Amino acid sequence: MDSGTSVSQHQRQPWIVGVSGASGTPFAAAVLRGLLAAGESVDLVVSRASRLTLLDETGIAFRDAHWQEDLRGWLARGADGKPHTFDVDVADVRHWAAGDLAAGPSSGSYPAKGMLIVPASTACVAGVALGLSKDLLQRAASVTLKERRKLVVAVRETPLNGQTLKHLVGLDEAGAVVLPASPAFYAGATHIQDLVDFVAGRVLDAAGVPHDLYRRWEGELGGGSRDSRG
Repeated sequence: MDSGTSVSQHQRQPWIVGVSGASGTPFAAAVLRGLLAAGESVDLVVSRASRLTLLDETGIAFRDAHWQEDLRGWLARGADGKPHTFDVDVADVRHWAAGDLAAGPSSGSYPAKGMLIVPASTACVAGVALGLSKDLLQRAASVTLKERRKLVVAVRETPLNGQTLKHLVGLDEAGAVVLPASPAFYAGATHIQDLVDFVAGRVLDAAGVPHDLYRRWEGELGGGSRDSRG
C-alpha cells in the first residue's frame, strides 16, 4: 500500500456543527457532547448572533482566540446552568470563525460527513433556503446540500409564520431533515436535561450517530413513567 492510499483511508471526516442565534444553546451543547462521546470528529461554526445568545443563556463569552477554553466551559455546563456537570474532551473539535469564508467547510472538496445546525434560527433557515451564504454557517450548509450530504436543521422558533414554513418546505425538498426542537415526554423526563437530551438524541438519530441520550419507545404504555419512579 502506498503512502497516498494510507493517508486517504485515515483522513479526518468530521460532522460540521453550526450554532445559529436562536435560543437553545443547551441543545447544541448536548449534540456536541453526543458526537464526541460517539467518537466523531467535529468542525464547529458559532455564528456572531449565537455568541450573544450563548452569553445570555450561560454567561459564557465565546472568543475565537480562546475558543477551546470557552467550549470546555460551555459543554461542561448542564441545561440547568450548573457548571462542571459534564467532563468533555474537546481534542477532536476544530473551530472555524463564522466570518472565514475561506475555511475548509466552505468547499465541497473538504471531507465532511454532513452538517447539523442546532439550534437553527428562522434567519438561518431563510439564508440556507435561499442560498445566501452570508457567513460560513450558511455557506457550509449550502455546500452540504449541493454535495448531497446529510443536513439536519433543528429549527427553534414558535410560532412559525408562512414565509418560514415555505423556507422549511424548500429545505425538505432540497434533501435536508427539518427537525423542530420539540421534546417528547414518553421517555420519563424528570429534569430539564432529559428534555434537552431528547431533542439532541433525535438530531443524532437523523444523522445516524449512535447514542444513549434518551429512553426509546418500545411499545409499552407507561414505561417511561415507571422508570422515572424507580
